[in-house]
Amino acid sequence: MANTDSVKVRVLSLNCWGIRYLSKQCPQRYTMIGDMLCKEEHDIVLLQEVWSEKDYLSLKKKLACSHPHSHYFKSGVIGSGLAIFSIHRIHDTFLFRYSLNGYPYMAHHGDWFGGKAVGMAVLNIGSLTANVYVTHLHAEYCRDKDSYLPHRVVQAWELQQFIRHTSAGADMVILGGDLNMHPEDLGNRLLRSYTGLQDAYLETAKFDGCEDGMTLIADNPFINKKELCPFEKGIRIDYILFKGSFKTDIYCDYMSTTKGSVPNHPFPYSDHEALTAGLRLETHTQTQSDRQPKIKDSAAGKLAALVDIVTEARTEVKVGLHCAEGMRYTATRTGVMGLALLVLELAIAAVPWLALGTEQPFPRTSFYLLAALCFAILLTTFLLYIFYTMELKALQGAEDQMRLAVGSLQEKLRGFPLAQPHNAPRRPPEGHEPSALAPEE
Repeated sequence: MANTDSVKVRVLSLNCWGIRYLSKQCPQRYTMIGDMLCKEEHDIVLLQEVWSEKDYLSLKKKLACSHPHSHYFKSGVIGSGLAIFSIHRIHDTFLFRYSLNGYPYMAHHGDWFGGKAVGMAVLNIGSLTANVYVTHLHAEYCRDKDSYLPHRVVQAWELQQFIRHTSAGADMVILGGDLNMHPEDLGNRLLRSYTGLQDAYLETAKFDGCEDGMTLIADNPFINKKELCPFEKGIRIDYILFKGSFKTDIYCDYMSTTKGSVPNHPFPYSDHEALTAGLRLETHTQTQSDRQPKIKDSAAGKLAALVDIVTEARTEVKVGLHCAEGMRYTATRTGVMGLALLVLELAIAAVPWLALGTEQPFPRTSFYLLAALCFAILLTTFLLYIFYTMELKALQGAEDQMRLAVGSLQEKLRGFPLAQPHNAPRRPPEGHEPSALAPEE
């Protein structure tokens, strides 16, 4: 190791809860957020739930001096809600929209209309290339009966794929956002294990914030405490994750969160707490032989754990497949019943025209109302059939990818000896490079 250089980067992530006309004190809170960002001077700011582009433009104008570079990611009916502000120039951006994102008929949840996605921005921090990601995954709503769990697992799967395939040439990776997952939830473990991303809260040398790093706390006046059950004090679902590279090591020197109330203000910035991480980047020259012993000692264990996690995720996706098949069958059966009802009605309407003798009065109003009902049933079930077919294909595609991934990981795992003394020299299996054995590399 030689020529070590150090660069410090401050990153903030915040779910703004910015639903115009619905979120409480929305304009006032955006003013508070803008004032805070101008004062704190973070290097990178990652925002979620900025649903109105007008609010983004207002923040952009206010932060023009402190954060001259910004980008708003557009997606879905009302937007992705994702925005990034930076003191470093943004050279490239890309948005990937998740293939599954809830159900359109669950309008009171609204996730489907939001077009949940992951946004990527490529920055240059000094001589280093940083891939910065901001995302917002589907909400949980009910932990005991979480009908959205397969969707969130697929989102986590697609997120880790997107990060791995787009960050190969980056010197560092930073991910911030509202993952809507607890630290040990399946999707969270899948994301961190496959990408090698580290949790700033777990890696920090110093922490100042809510107990256990919680980002949705009961003391926040915007929070309905019943929604946190069975977690009385709160939950941790917002994260700042990071990863270095072959020539860059990243350390989290400190991390902090807001604690609900804001000094000199009657209410907090949002229903979520803001996260700030102080990262230290150390660049150096390091040979492959310096890293090889660490890779050899840890790769087998990581691969074995990753196989279990992907297998568990695949099982959860299969549960989602079974549910989607059942819902599509229900839509099909309802549509057939609506079609049968329409045919029966037409047959009844044709009787007076075919009957001989005196003409009977025909109830036109009832006929038209019943016909409208039948057509509504047919149209609704047809649209639902299409939606559930698309959901099935997305779930099947994710399950196929996971099956291939498990097979590949097991094949790599078979190349490792079952047990060897730690001090015994060991060579990698023929045809396998050490860097290819660790998924996060």
